[in-house]
Amino acid sequence: MGIVDLVLRPGTAEDAAECGRICFDAFAGIAREHGFPPDIPSPEVGVALIEEALTNPGFYSVVAEIDGRVVGSNFLDERSPVVGVGPVTIDPAVQNRGVGRRLMQDVMRRAAERGAPGIRLLQSGYHNRSFSLYVSLGFVFRETVACVQGEAIQRGVAGYAVREAVDADLRACNELCRRVHGVDRGGEVADALKQGTARVVEREGRVTGYATDLAFFAHAVAETTPDLQALIASAPAFGGPGILVPARNSLLLQWCLASGLRVVQLLSLMSVGLYNEPDGAYLPSILY
Repeated sequence: MGIVDLVLRPGTAEDAAECGRICFDAFAGIAREHGFPPDIPSPEVGVALIEEALTNPGFYSVVAEIDGRVVGSNFLDERSPVVGVGPVTIDPAVQNRGVGRRLMQDVMRRAAERGAPGIRLLQSGYHNRSFSLYVSLGFVFRETVACVQGEAIQRGVAGYAVREAVDADLRACNELCRRVHGVDRGGEVADALKQGTARVVEREGRVTGYATDLAFFAHAVAETTPDLQALIASAPAFGGPGILVPARNSLLLQWCLASGLRVVQLLSLMSVGLYNEPDGAYLPSILY
């Protein structure tokens, strides 16, 4: 049964503590129920994650309230032409009562108003309810992605030079992303350049791949799988639960396993609207 007295409003920085707590409780509860480690390891990490999204002007936020009490939130990453959803989290006390659907409908309305050509998200493969919700809202399953984690590989790949990205690389990164995905993710790359986490790989004197970071909330794009391997091999660590490797890229996934990484969980990449089959190698972020 739905909730008739649910109120949706824009999020503010003051919502970080309560929405962050809910974010941790929701993810931890669902993960425990299915025997998986939580994506959010502590309430403090949940608060920091939500605070970053609430204060970043590139994100749209919506908070759900019942009788003045915050019961959930959702976000839309609007930094690039195709937008990414999440995290969407609902207080365990009111789950399965329609709050998630309302939060999803709100960000989908927002994307339509902005004229976004497509919306994407990733959802945990073990969470059947969220998969069913997204399908019922029109999302199409695109592919299975493996979250992998482990000790940093930290070795070079002959013929592939990896270095820290600089502002002058932005154009090459955007052109590469457009060749692989049909659209660029320039807003995310620009943020990564400011944060100092972006890296590029060069082959024969030109940029053939980039990563905004090697982490759960970061993405990477490359011409070939070896370009991507060079980026992964050079990373000092894999942030958060791990990096996300499309399972159909068997060469890359087998290489990750042979390099000592392990699969933590499988996720589903889903989309509404514009979607181009990737023409190259890539790692999505947890948002897409």
